[in-house]
Amino acid sequence: MTTVDARRAAPPRPVTARRSPAGPVLAVLWAGAAAVVALWWADTGAVVGTAGALTGAGRIAGLLCGYACAVLVGLMARVPLLETRIGSDRVARWHAMAGRYTVCLLGAHIVLILAGYAAQDRASLPHEAVTVVLDYPEMLKATAGTVILVAVGVASARAVRRRTGYEFWYYLHLLTYAAVFLAFGHQPALGEEFSGRPVATAAWYALYLGVAALVLWYRILAPVRLNLRHRLRVESVHREAPGVYSVVVRGRQLDELGARPGQFFRWRFLGAGLGWTSTPYSLSAPPRPDLLRITVKALGGHSAAVALLRPGTRVWVEGPYGSLTAERATGHRSLLIAAGVGITPLRALFETLPGEVTLLYRARSAEDLALGGELEAIARRRGAQLLYALNGPGGERPPLTAESLRATFPGLPGHDVYLCGPHGFAQDVYRALRAAGVPDHRIHHESFEL
Repeated sequence: MTTVDARRAAPPRPVTARRSPAGPVLAVLWAGAAAVVALWWADTGAVVGTAGALTGAGRIAGLLCGYACAVLVGLMARVPLLETRIGSDRVARWHAMAGRYTVCLLGAHIVLILAGYAAQDRASLPHEAVTVVLDYPEMLKATAGTVILVAVGVASARAVRRRTGYEFWYYLHLLTYAAVFLAFGHQPALGEEFSGRPVATAAWYALYLGVAALVLWYRILAPVRLNLRHRLRVESVHREAPGVYSVVVRGRQLDELGARPGQFFRWRFLGAGLGWTSTPYSLSAPPRPDLLRITVKALGGHSAAVALLRPGTRVWVEGPYGSLTAERATGHRSLLIAAGVGITPLRALFETLPGEVTLLYRARSAEDLALGGELEAIARRRGAQLLYALNGPGGERPPLTAESLRATFPGLPGHDVYLCGPHGFAQDVYRALRAAGVPDHRIHHESFEL
């Protein structure tokens, strides 16, 4: 067990709940889609015949697909407003939904446009497809971008992703940038909505250039600046429980990162074969001006290799990200519910959340309680309640039902509940909390299961 001294960590902040900007951001995104439809409507005259109807439908599908591509990339840009105020998990779900819309619109655009052109030229669909790809400007590049985007969409499907490694999915996903770049040229070149319309063309370029600027700054320049400034290296690695290790990282002026308990960084360890993968791990202790700590459970190749890190290994980080912080609190009583390695962000919150705090830690056995000694020391120091939910002698799991939660925690609906653990566990406890009368806005959790 390793401890990052709480006396040198940042003191607890007062509860200052902030309203999430998710609603206004979604309103802006939908307003953009409405503007795209308005652009198509203003440029569309009378629709004549089947060919005209198919071509018109294909045009609006293509415009919305182009807009969705820009939104898709913008959501990947890791803009702090989205990542820390709305929450990385919600943004990830928006990104997954936008991806599904994009692929569907792309398919509709291709089929409808080709069918409309074929009807107009009285040609077969295959013949029209070959003609469009080979003879129309920018279409060879657009076809290559389409193939890439469809491949990314297939790889992102839940059934496929479960059968592929994280590294494969991560690097294939980055090809989305290439797909959007290749497909962009044919939009202003062939889109009737942009022909002779300099304002519409300028707005379309501004949309894509603005998104490109966000990606350039937040995914490339800002991380480079962060790592050159703070120069992080592995300080030490400690075993906490079977298959669970803490990594202490030392750097310069880390308080300037603005990291808060409950947040996470994306970590790239330049050693032990881990340099090619960027993986999110939560801080498992309040950040210090010179130290950060994460606690990792060996669940895959990358997390298992963390135990092999050596002191002095260079570390590349991006962040901080996440909104599972004290700013979500709406009152002065908090219940933290953790399972497994989900204890890591809640351990940091257990130490720093103001007000009356209770922690319920679910694990198979006492041996699997990572950071248990630290949790008990924190509970004693701040007079907080610490409860364990361990399997019985026969392996039976303790029930975490609405009834048991209400009986264990009087006044439960008035608590802010911070929840972190495996996806299935979090879903079950969330449903139990709602059945116990806890309002949705008082249940705070982050999940990356798409």
